Amino acid sequence: MSAHCNHHHADAPTAAANPRYRRVLWWALIVNAAMFAIEIAAGVQSGSVSLLADAIDFLGDAANYAVSLLVLGMALAWRARAAMLKGASMLLFGLFVAGRAVWAFAYGTPPEAITMGLVGLLALAANVGVAVALYAWREGDANMRSVWLCTRNDALGNLAVMAAALGVFGTGSAWPDLAVAAIMAGLAITAGVTVLREARRELAGV
Repeated sequence: MSAHCNHHHADAPTAAANPRYRRVLWWALIVNAAMFAIEIAAGVQSGSVSLLADAIDFLGDAANYAVSLLVLGMALAWRARAAMLKGASMLLFGLFVAGRAVWAFAYGTPPEAITMGLVGLLALAANVGVAVALYAWREGDANMRSVWLCTRNDALGNLAVMAAALGVFGTGSAWPDLAVAAIMAGLAITAGVTVLREARRELAGV
């Protein structure tokens, strides 16, 4: 998704008044919280950096959906401030994953590929379901856009985790896992910068 797509700010009040959008956000919050618990356990058990990164991403997204529900229907300035908070969290997540990958490169061991693949498949199913439900609201103000970007990045990240599992299984090396962790870090950093820029533009126009 391009960082320069047009955003229709007038759509935000419509979405806020739509009970379906609110239900979708609640469902996304529950799914992400549950997947955090599953992936953090699987990441520790398997030794996978990419699974741990994805688990932390699920936790951040659960918090993001909670914030989105809190500010839904508020004035644009409050939604933009919430988007800035979420953009900053996405950026920090990317930096954390990059640092964790560097640590694993120096001190880690190859992760367990089967656990990576199975949990990655479960996470992909969860995120695709959320992404499909949110697709109709992928445009709008910075807050709505940040929700969509988080979900899109999660689905891409899950595909990458599954590819890493195949790579680890085939090579017996940690390199595929570390490469995916680096990709996930790049996605988070790029999306965080995009949301922060959009939110600053909205605050400047208030």
